[in-house]
Amino acid sequence: MEFLCEKDAPRVSTTGGAVRGYRHNGLDIFKGIPYAKARRFHAPEPAQWEGTFDATSYGCVCPLLRMSRPAGELLVPHRYWVQDEDCQNLNIWTPACDAAARPVLVWLHGGGYTDGSSIEQLAYEGGALARAGGCVVVSLNHRLNVLGYLDLSDFGPAYENSGNAGGEDIIAALRWVRDNIAAFGGDPGNVTVFGQSGGGGKATTLLQTPAADGLYHKVMIQSGILPALLPDAQGSGRPCAEALLKELGLSGIGALETVPYAQLAAAYNKVAPALAAKGVNVGGRPQRGRHYLGDPLEVGFRPETLPVPLVAGSVFGEFVAFTGLGLDRAHMTQAQGAAFVEQLFGPEAAARLIPLFAAAYPGRNPADLVFADTVCRLPTLDYLRRRAAAGGRVYGYLFALDFPLEGGRVAWHCADIPFFFHNTDLVPSAQIPGVTQRLQEEMSGALLAFARTGSPNGAGLPRWPATTAETDVTMLYGERSRAAENFDRAFVEALAPCAAELGRRIREGGVQMQH
Repeated sequence: MEFLCEKDAPRVSTTGGAVRGYRHNGLDIFKGIPYAKARRFHAPEPAQWEGTFDATSYGCVCPLLRMSRPAGELLVPHRYWVQDEDCQNLNIWTPACDAAARPVLVWLHGGGYTDGSSIEQLAYEGGALARAGGCVVVSLNHRLNVLGYLDLSDFGPAYENSGNAGGEDIIAALRWVRDNIAAFGGDPGNVTVFGQSGGGGKATTLLQTPAADGLYHKVMIQSGILPALLPDAQGSGRPCAEALLKELGLSGIGALETVPYAQLAAAYNKVAPALAAKGVNVGGRPQRGRHYLGDPLEVGFRPETLPVPLVAGSVFGEFVAFTGLGLDRAHMTQAQGAAFVEQLFGPEAAARLIPLFAAAYPGRNPADLVFADTVCRLPTLDYLRRRAAAGGRVYGYLFALDFPLEGGRVAWHCADIPFFFHNTDLVPSAQIPGVTQRLQEEMSGALLAFARTGSPNGAGLPRWPATTAETDVTMLYGERSRAAENFDRAFVEALAPCAAELGRRIREGGVQMQH
């Protein structure tokens, strides 16, 4: 494989200074480029440096509120990295630093607004997608949790938008892309923002933030329309700030800017839960107001962004699928599956849900309906219909592949990421002979087609019509991908209250399975 890394090659001049990366396997790769700098709780400013910045190593990621514990590697392979508040940096994979003006895809990582990083998941590596699509892939880190989303606006103009500091970092990164990406072979006039979970939420937030207008041209949201889990922050953050000062034994809001992060995080973890239980704004998500106008499902879509083409979807099982509930699906009959549903939801609910599920998913075992997601799926359906009704061009999908794990597992939260990134080789549990490679080409191909043209059609998929105000259209990604119209809304609406109760019981440890 080709490899090149010299003192001045590959080298690119940017608005902040020169950067040197390396060339490997047909790509120029740059890691950890500073796009901004910021004082704690303040707006980001452009980063500047002398000499040539060594962009051959990933930059630091935002500090987290709690120590990460390795788990779930077969489902979502992770890695852990050095944390520091100086975390405004980005990574670039490009076929060449030339004048080709390739489509640009900017990845926003998941983890809500409190956790995660641009390199947290192995599947976030952008090289395979850049190579497969002849495009430029960018991923970025930004401020999170108490650093990125704590409202201190009551304490003066200097903190006016502290409740959206993380979002301001993302906008600063997009400005950097606008001003510099042409030197890396990208087209600043063709930028697609895509993200999953919290990253999808950040993409929806950008659409509702006027300062971001013109910095992106297409949006894809993966499992990121989650109003129940990621609601807007509203109201004053003063009580939380004052509780932090009291817990830390400090006076004056400026003291929160310099207290060591570990102490700030410990104090926040101690005071925030009780305040949140009382309905106090403790941050941890975008602050609705003049800068960020709010969730469009509550306040409506901004007409300025309706011309932006949008793809949004989720996966079949999302969060419940992480557990598996100890079920051996490979050896369960239809009758046993129906009994499993009755065991969890009761006979009356089972009698109502099983026929609706069979109509939506003919051939699936009834047991699968227990894992079907409503937390993402239902608001995503509503989001797509309402945006279409307002005049937007929107496309919907559902990732419904089953995986060969512990007797078979429906798709879980994050399971679609390796397929879109063309990185299934990095995820052992994604290996399904005769399926994985084809589906990867379909899904990454649809993303690349969308980035090029604003339509996901192509890449060997069946025709994918847009959703309308009257018709749910869903591309069902799976063993045999197909487009379906109005196929599951009745089932998802009926399942929602049962699923909410099951989720509560699982969280409280009240689900004892016998099968």
